[in-house]
Amino acid sequence: MDIQFLQSYWWLLISVLGAVLVLMLFVQGGQSMLWSLGGRSSLHATLMVNSLGRKWELSFTSLVVFGGAFFASFPLFYSTSFGGAYWLWMLILFSFVLQAVSYEFRSKHGNLFGTRVYDCFLLLNGCVGCVLLGVAVGMFFFGSEFTVEKANLLDAGAPVISRWSATHGLEAIGDWRNLTLGFAVLFLARTLANLYFMNNIDRADDFLRDNRKSLLVNGLVFVVLFLAFLALLLTADGVAYDGKAMQVVSLKYLTNYLEMWWCLVVLLAGVVLVLYGVGRAYFCPKFKAGIWYAGTGVVLVVLTLFWVAGYNGTAYYPSTLDVNSSLTIANSSSSEFTLTVMSVVSLLIPFVVAYIAYVWRAMDKQPVTPEEMKTSKHTY
Repeated sequence: MDIQFLQSYWWLLISVLGAVLVLMLFVQGGQSMLWSLGGRSSLHATLMVNSLGRKWELSFTSLVVFGGAFFASFPLFYSTSFGGAYWLWMLILFSFVLQAVSYEFRSKHGNLFGTRVYDCFLLLNGCVGCVLLGVAVGMFFFGSEFTVEKANLLDAGAPVISRWSATHGLEAIGDWRNLTLGFAVLFLARTLANLYFMNNIDRADDFLRDNRKSLLVNGLVFVVLFLAFLALLLTADGVAYDGKAMQVVSLKYLTNYLEMWWCLVVLLAGVVLVLYGVGRAYFCPKFKAGIWYAGTGVVLVVLTLFWVAGYNGTAYYPSTLDVNSSLTIANSSSSEFTLTVMSVVSLLIPFVVAYIAYVWRAMDKQPVTPEEMKTSKHTY
């Protein structure tokens, strides 16, 4: 295994973790609908929170593992993005801290703020968390305002490799292209949450009827936003390394899809699965497996986005201030020794996935019911 293979291998693992993270955002999507879908009665809100509460730790863990894997395999990205665009990342992390606090104390007797305040915190995490994560991923394609100078490590007065604009990541929120992806992620998460509720909540009243109507609205908005983002991506310029220097390449991401034809095949397969899962769940009320079809499709689509961002000599973190500061999987990775050692550790990943699947199945053997909410000693 040479260094090039190890770098490609770890970018593949990063892609998988990123795809899983996007899938698990259905928890945030469900939280964003607590007042619109669960506002009719406190029972509906309780059912939604407890259905999502069984999985919220998995979404939080997915975010942490994704960041940790990036730190270990591509430390220059970690120091550049997390250390430079810290206002953006701090807002994301703060929203996830609010989520953890809310699930812990929402139903505790004698809590200081009351259930409604914690529901507001969950709503905030559901909306802000999804949009800002989408904005952060948008920077992979549309660039960021930073420069990198590795020689600064020798400067005892200011050993800082990367320097950002004065807004330290907040400028990314002002880029409408990033916001297009951010809101696409939000409505994708809401759509997946609708499908998850159909699969996980045993309720035959107006809640499921409202949920199906919400599925149609969220699904249509997501499709429009995703097509808009895809159009922006395929017509955007990218930064590539030709073996000598970084250079801006027109239609780079479209070129990547065409040259790496298997990415295009996987993208189309993912889109078909998402549309099938959403469409059949809406038109067939008894169909409850939509989350599995759409979820698989989401994973495939996100995988291809990471692949065209990092493979084929593409800079996955382009700089809008200095093209030569752009980060590729070749110039931002750990050493060959570090990647080799971590590759051995990565062989444990299938066992971790198998454990998660076992726990998921154990938790979902029985759907969430109103009777359980009245008799269970543990509710969120």
